[in-house]
Amino acid sequence: MIKPADLPDTIPVFPLPGALMLPRARLPLHIFEPRYLAMIEDCLKTPHRLIGMIQPRATPGGEPRLQAIGCAGRLTGFSETEDGRYMVTLSGASRFRVKEEVQGFTPYRRCLVDWAPFGRDLGPAEDDPGFRRAAFLHLLGRYFTHMNLASDWEGLKDAEPELLINALSMLCPFSPEDKQALLEAPTLDTRRETLVTLIEFALRGGADEEVMQ
Repeated sequence: MIKPADLPDTIPVFPLPGALMLPRARLPLHIFEPRYLAMIEDCLKTPHRLIGMIQPRATPGGEPRLQAIGCAGRLTGFSETEDGRYMVTLSGASRFRVKEEVQGFTPYRRCLVDWAPFGRDLGPAEDDPGFRRAAFLHLLGRYFTHMNLASDWEGLKDAEPELLINALSMLCPFSPEDKQALLEAPTLDTRRETLVTLIEFALRGGADEEVMQ
C-alpha cells in the first residue's frame, strides 16, 4: 500500500473524457497513442508508478484545460500486444488537486499536485451506514433495464458497499461532468447519494421529482 510519504509532487496525467478512477478501484486502459505509450514506459521506471486520471475541461476559447481534481492510480498490470499497444490496469491510490501544470520536454502532460485534501483515500475501505442494499438494487435494476445494460446480479448482491458504489460510478454511462461530481464526492455516502440522484434523473428523463436518498 502506498504511504503519504511515497506520493510524488509531480505526476504524469492522462486527460480522458468520461474515464473515472476512484481510490481502491481498478481501471483497465488500452494505450495506443505514442505520447501515452511513452508515458507508460516512463511510469514503469519510477518507484511509485502513479498516473493521474483527470477530466479535460471545456473553455469558451477552446484551450485544453484540466479539471481541478483527479485521481491517481498505480500501474499494477501491464501487457504488450504484438502491434505495440499496451493493455494496463491502474489501481486507484488517491485523489489530488492540481496546483499547476508543469512545462517540460515530455510528450505527455504533467502536473504539480496537492494530495493533502484527500488523506482519507490512502486508508482502508469506507463504509456507508445509510446504505439500503435492497432499495438500491431495485433502483439499479430499473436503470439497467432502461439503459439496456447487463450485470452480474449475484455479484452485486454480495459486494461490499464501497466496491459496489465505486464500480457503478466508474462503469455507468454518465456524462463527464457527472463523473466529475462522483469523483469529488467527499465521502462514500455522498457519492452514493450523487449516484442515486443521477440514476433517478436518467429514469425520469430530467423531470423534477423527489429522489430516493
